[in-house]
Amino acid sequence: MLPLLPSRLLHLLPPEKAHNMALRLLEFSPLRLRPPALPVRRAGIETANPVGLAAGFDRHGEVVRGLLGLGFGFVEIGGVTPKPQPGNPQPRLFRLAADRAIINRMGFYSHGAAAVAGRLERYRDRGGKGVVGVNLAKNKTSGDAARDYAAVARAVAGLADFVTVNVSSPNTPGLRALQTEGELRRIVERVRRAAPSGTALWVKLCPDLDRAHRMALGEALAAMPVEGVVVSNTTVSRPAGLRSPERGEQGGLSGPPLKALATEALRDIRAATDGRIDLIGVGGIGNAEDALERLEAGASLVQFNTALIYGGSLLPYRIARDLARSLEPDRQARPEAGAPVPAYSSVTPQ
Repeated sequence: MLPLLPSRLLHLLPPEKAHNMALRLLEFSPLRLRPPALPVRRAGIETANPVGLAAGFDRHGEVVRGLLGLGFGFVEIGGVTPKPQPGNPQPRLFRLAADRAIINRMGFYSHGAAAVAGRLERYRDRGGKGVVGVNLAKNKTSGDAARDYAAVARAVAGLADFVTVNVSSPNTPGLRALQTEGELRRIVERVRRAAPSGTALWVKLCPDLDRAHRMALGEALAAMPVEGVVVSNTTVSRPAGLRSPERGEQGGLSGPPLKALATEALRDIRAATDGRIDLIGVGGIGNAEDALERLEAGASLVQFNTALIYGGSLLPYRIARDLARSLEPDRQARPEAGAPVPAYSSVTPQ
């Protein structure tokens, strides 16, 4: 359950109202869960465990403390735009209960960079610790995406441990067209100049690219000043077998139906980058087995979001705990010289 209120009661509310209620409960959550340590130093960050919250849950940086208290090793807030914007008209969030999935077409609903930076500053000033990242977004009417991403990075400078260039949301017209080598290089270079030294830079890709496009982007990103590639965002495809009546709604689909496509995309990016850049696996992760599969496919870290809605507040702790138990033999093992090392050996042995 989410703090103080069973998730099944929240599901009686319309999805966006339920989400807002969950945020208010997390604001006052007393939970400070600490899963068994499984430290990772990859993708430019150092975290107590490799299980993170994906962007889209805490869009405005309102409940960072409450979310870290659930047992996440790191959280990513946003997407955050330079100027406030209302996002797309409601309804824009749909619960596919039979599939334990979500379709959203929020459209970068954001309080803006100044408001989010102010909240992060207050959090840090009050002694707030933990690894926090900011998902960088552009305003819908902006004609210069690189400028927008850099503006948000500059606003959260010194407050965020990592920033993620989001060129993969399906809900802002033209955004996915930025997933080309030329556009990404221009954006990355601009953000890299705006982000302070020590702030990791990630790029988030969509799962709907064909294999040739994935391979080309992976190769290109491996040569850029980027610490991590997030694979992947939501999908506009609708896999066969969806049972929920809301499956026909427009927007990005997340949850278990995305799992196979996101894993395939991760493996392609892993093949293209050949270990030259760290990967973050996202999409359809709902338990430790899913997380382990993504680590074995080449990720150093994992994130989830939708599963929190269905699995409740103890899910981050359980996934991190069960993952630590699964990986304990690998942490204790000492491979012989020259022996192949598993992809998930990014976990630093204690």
